[in-house]
Amino acid sequence: MALFEIIDASHPADPASYSPVGSTPPSCLGNNQICTIEAANSGGKPVINQALLSEMVTALNTRTSSTNVKLKP
Repeated sequence: MALFEIIDASHPADPASYSPVGSTPPSCLGNNQICTIEAANSGGKPVINQALLSEMVTALNTRTSSTNVKLKP
């Protein structure tokens, strides 16, 4: 699993909207939007399967970060 930072918050389900994160997680500023996701790496892009997509939706709806989805505080 790898950590990815969102670079295009308008398309959070699109793997092209993410960039790999190095060893230091980014500081996330914003308002309950996705900041990072933890996912399998496929050519520098996250693999967003149905389970991760569901976790993303739940995190956004509950405004609570989860195991694989970190929200901007």
